[in-house]
Order: sequence, then C-alpha cells, then structure tokens
Amino acid sequence: MRRNPGAKMNFIGIDLGTTSIKAAVFDETGRRLALRSVEYTLDTGTPGFVEFPAGWYVDICRELIDSLAAEHPVAALAVDSQGETLVLADGEGTPLCPAVNWTDIRAVTEAGMIEEKFGRRRVYEVTGQPEITGGWPASKLLWFRRNRPDIFSRTKKIFLLEDWIIYKLCGAFVSEPTLQSSTIYFDIRRRCWWDEMLDFIGVSRSMLPEIVPCGSIVGKYNGILVVTGALDQIAGSLGAGVVSLGNLSEMTGTIMAICAPCSEIPAYNPNSIIPCHLHALDGMYCRLLWSSAAGAAYKWFRDEFCPGLSYGELDEMASAVPPGCEGLTFLPHLFGSVIPVNNPAARGAFYGITTAHTRAHFVRAILESVAFMLKSYLDYIGFAGEGELRITGGGANGTLWPQIKADVTGYRLASLSESECACLGAAMLAGLGTGAYGSLKEAAAGAVKVKRVFEPSGVDYDMAYKAFIELDKKLNWGCLHG
Repeated sequence: MRRNPGAKMNFIGIDLGTTSIKAAVFDETGRRLALRSVEYTLDTGTPGFVEFPAGWYVDICRELIDSLAAEHPVAALAVDSQGETLVLADGEGTPLCPAVNWTDIRAVTEAGMIEEKFGRRRVYEVTGQPEITGGWPASKLLWFRRNRPDIFSRTKKIFLLEDWIIYKLCGAFVSEPTLQSSTIYFDIRRRCWWDEMLDFIGVSRSMLPEIVPCGSIVGKYNGILVVTGALDQIAGSLGAGVVSLGNLSEMTGTIMAICAPCSEIPAYNPNSIIPCHLHALDGMYCRLLWSSAAGAAYKWFRDEFCPGLSYGELDEMASAVPPGCEGLTFLPHLFGSVIPVNNPAARGAFYGITTAHTRAHFVRAILESVAFMLKSYLDYIGFAGEGELRITGGGANGTLWPQIKADVTGYRLASLSESECACLGAAMLAGLGTGAYGSLKEAAAGAVKVKRVFEPSGVDYDMAYKAFIELDKKLNWGCLHG
C-alpha cells in the first residue's frame, strides 16, 4: 500500500511485555507524541504455572489504543510481544483457560518426550531453536493434550500473544514468522508449519493462524489499520535502527540481550544454546543472546547496600575508581549463567577483595562485569566491529556505563534518542504497512535518531577482562563440570 506523498501519518506501537504493556504514538519522523503503560501481576500460585487472564491483555490494549487515539490522529498500529505466551480458544475465539505465559515451565516432561523423539540437532536444523524446554509452545500443547484433554479437545484456535491481540482487535486469524520461530513447530527455512512436529503433539494446521509477513495490513480497529508486528527483541532492534548486516543491538535492562542479524542459519553446535529466529527484514535471520542478570545485579546492589542513592549518584561514585577496580572482579550470575555455558547452578561472586576496596569499587565492578559479558558474547558470535553497536535499555542512560562498554569491547557504541525502542520498532512496521515507508531501512533512516556516540578511549582492560574470564571458568564452568 502506498499513500499520498503529501499526507503525514501517526502510528501506534504496542509493546506487550512480561509484566507491563506500553503503547506509544509516533509520527513519521520517529518523534514520540505520547506514551501510556499499564503494569500487571502474573498468577504464579501453582508451582511451575505462570498465567494471566487472556481477556485482560485485550482490555488493556484497547484501553491504551483508545486513550492515545483520542488525543492524536492515528493511521495504523502494530504489536510486538514476548514470545511463546500461549492462548487456547474455541472456534469462536473464546479462551478456554488463562493465557500460559512464556515463563511457565509446567511442560518439562513433555519437552523431554519431544527431545527423545526428534533430538536437539533435528529441532535446531528445522526451527533454529537449540534447546527443547518446557517453555516452548509445542511442549505446552503436548502437556494440554496429555493432562487437560477437556481443554485440548475443544481447542480450535491456537494463538501466541501478538496473534491474540490482532484477532480480538480486527478478527484476523494471522501471525508472522518472527514470533512463530520459537514454537518449535515452525520451519524457519521453509517458512511454514513443521508437519512432523504437529503430528507428534496432536495439532492440525487448521488450528494455527495464517502466516503473513511482518508489516502486513490485516484489518481495522475503530478505523485504525491493524498491521502485523514482530517479536519484542526484534522490534526493539528495528527501533534501534539495526536494519543491515554487520550492525547489532544490545539492550541492558534487567537482563542483557543482543540481537544480531545474519544472512543464514548458523551450523548446529551442540555446545551452543543461541537461538536463530526469522527476522522482520526480508530474507534475514537473527541470533538472540541474553544473560540471566545485568541491570538486575546493579539494582540488587543499590537496594541492599546503597539505600537512598540514585543510579546517577552510584555512577558518580564509580567514575572515581580506576578501570579494573584495582583488582576487584565481579561475576553477575545471580540467577545462573546462560552463555557461553548454560549453568543454572552458577552464582555471583566478588573476588579479589582487599581493605583498599570501597563501596564505589563494588559498584564499578558490577558495571564492568556486564561489559565483560558483552565482549565475551560478541567474541562468541564472531562480531568483528565492522558495524555499529546500538545500545538501548536503562543501561544506555548516562555516560559511564556506555563508555565502559566501548572501552572494554573496543567498539563504537551509539545510544538512541528514543528510549522505547520496541514501541518505535512496532510503529515502524505499522508505517511500513501503510506505505509511509518503502522499506524498514527507509523507516530507520527517517525515524531512528542517534543521541550520542561512545568511542573507545584507549583504556586498557585486557588484564581485567582476562581475570573475569578465568574466574568465570573456575567458578562457573567448574561447578558445571565437576
């Protein structure tokens, strides 16, 4: 669809997070006109179960859209969402049970059954997912078939969260490839359902939505065009302007997440747990890397040991400490480790403590540890710094932490003017659907603004980085291997 070149449009991007939903209006230049958010609490009353009323997701989204559209004219909207959250519905689209959140792990036994049947290598080569866990929709659907046949037998429509919102907004039973990439019943090479997996879990194609490209118009809601979005991490990467090979995005929030576009699916590596998704960019894939903690470690230290101090005050303290923290090293594995070693038993640690170390040293050690993880992840995927690293999330605020990351990695980092990159990425896809942008590259060129560039200052972190890696191998890898 191409619009009148003289007309100007606004777009809503909706970011469906794990514990909050954000919606923002942007104009074509990427200027944010308004932002709304609603937080919610998941039901974790049953061990292993994590649920939320499916209808409430829709109610919140409608409330946010209606509020924004009442203040600003809106041409189109798109939704990005957390992956793997599942909604089972009857033929009329009525939910048969609460939405099953992506963090729900009730289907561990069923995941084992799938692994026994197909093996990790086969699943990866078809779906791009190197692990078979209880969190994947295939495992959960098999769980419902085995444990709740009363629900499974009545299920006629299977939604992921983005699909569910689209269906309730405009009636279209559709999805897009980035979201379906982690179901482990979607073939990312052929871009279609994996029939062999569907047969094993007892799901027919008729229960699944039609697959259309990201940025496709699929209906209307109160006169606003509804457009397919993308997986939240991919939308966030688009909102950071990462629309070509060689560039990648890094988000430091509670965790650290890296989105690295690639032109092909990497070969299977039995020692790797890095997934590969289809990308919203035509013909592209995306590798997703993450840590179990990043900003969470910083928040923990602030709350427990620096009550009453702001992050800005902590940054100021840490800036007075020399790089390398005078021998103090921190491992940020407060919730286990993920990459390069998936080890839930790994734990955090401060090492090298002497009486010369102050509270400020501990703060800086935490900041440096996340930068060390970032460098190790970039090395792991073979990033050579030929492109730009776009940084987002709370960790991109201020100047100290980004500069430490630039110095540790030796790469050029750029922070963005827009903090809600996932909302912006979804809005860009909405604009793509309307024809406001001819491509996502054009959208990024017009809507994404760099706020500040951080160049490596020449600080030598080699010894401190080696100390981090060696400590990680001894404490993290060691407890894994004996």
